[in-house]
Amino acid sequence: MHTQQRFAAHEFLETQEAVRTKAAHIELYGVLFSMAQDTHLKDILFNQQRRMIEGYNFGVQLLQGRGIAVPAPPHTPELRVYEQPQIGLQQPSLPAPNPNATTLSDVSISTIALNLHKTGSAVSMLWANECVEPQIRQYHATSANICQEMAFEMFQYMNYKGYYQAPQLADHTMRTMIGAVQPAQQQQPYQTHFNH
Repeated sequence: MHTQQRFAAHEFLETQEAVRTKAAHIELYGVLFSMAQDTHLKDILFNQQRRMIEGYNFGVQLLQGRGIAVPAPPHTPELRVYEQPQIGLQQPSLPAPNPNATTLSDVSISTIALNLHKTGSAVSMLWANECVEPQIRQYHATSANICQEMAFEMFQYMNYKGYYQAPQLADHTMRTMIGAVQPAQQQQPYQTHFNH
């Protein structure tokens, strides 16, 4: 006889919301994929959607109490698709948004996907910190890490295409700021004192 797994109320509600959100994001990715023009962007969206489906199915299995034997979703292998991200500004420009758009540009598609994963990473880690059941906690922590990996992958694409440039401080400013930080002293040995 199968017994229903018991969850704390908040972790159950958070996990249910996570699964519901993943379902919506999977559909959103289908729409983004259909509008994307760049083949490389389409590849990224397709592969990320596959990972999102894996995370969704894993969450459903956990909620249904069948997650015990299910391995955690795999992480992205080290990304070597792009060169080192370009730091500094090279003629940045941002076109004005079109409030009457009927389709999205690749810039908007990649920006939506990037921010989706940035937010997903932050919220998933917040939920992980609220969970008491170890497997549910690990699910949210793993989701947070997968989201940050997919965000970094999208950032790399955007940086390579010139959509997302990373400004840099002047060298003397960085040296001054770094020089203002000092290392911490080592702790003194801790001794306990017992009253006899």
